[in-house]
Amino acid sequence: MINKNSPIPLYYQLEEHIKELIEEGVLKPGDALPPEREYAEKYQISRMTVRQAFTELVNAGFLYRLQGKGTFVAERKIEQPLQGLTSFTEDMKARGLTPGSQLINFEIIPASNQVAGQLKIPEYGPVYEITRIRMADDVPMALEKNYISANLIKGLTEEIVNHSLYAYVEGKLNLTIDSASQLIESAIASQNEAKLLHIAKGAPVMLIQRNTYLHDGTPVEFVKSVYRADRYKFMIHMKR
Repeated sequence: MINKNSPIPLYYQLEEHIKELIEEGVLKPGDALPPEREYAEKYQISRMTVRQAFTELVNAGFLYRLQGKGTFVAERKIEQPLQGLTSFTEDMKARGLTPGSQLINFEIIPASNQVAGQLKIPEYGPVYEITRIRMADDVPMALEKNYISANLIKGLTEEIVNHSLYAYVEGKLNLTIDSASQLIESAIASQNEAKLLHIAKGAPVMLIQRNTYLHDGTPVEFVKSVYRADRYKFMIHMKR
């Protein structure tokens, strides 16, 4: 698998070979890779070359390291297209995964200045504050804090938000969700976020702010989410 006469760097050849084994299912999530020494001996290359290939695969999310234990195959990332407006529940079902939520907090509070501005309601107006851990096949994917005007969306309960908010808004209230804007930036996990998402403190995460609107432009929700960068990625198709 390693051609020393090729102009392609040796570490990249090894990286692509391991990636191919992962994509074909020969190496599965959680599998331990052989030590660097074994790869070096098998392909007659330096351990530094092997280490560089491992590092590139770790950075790309294909592998992860555990101190004192070795290098392992990571869970595949869930890819979410950014072209259409779908709920988390719809995204997971479309990928053959079982969506779930762990409700952390559900209450009606007076809207802060920021929340009121995002929802275009008077300051201190009643809003639902809903904090959930979003799950896929019982694995935490995101920590989500959702704000919704209690005067606009009436009758929300813990049971409803544990299933699909969009299904309730469109199916029960007969309101049409039309569009959303999303802001994405990178960050590192705080101690509390790491604990709830089952990742290490300081691990990379994506901060996502989402504003969703009804067909007449009325804001229906303001959401702030922390997504695990090791399990989630976003894809967008662009046409010139």
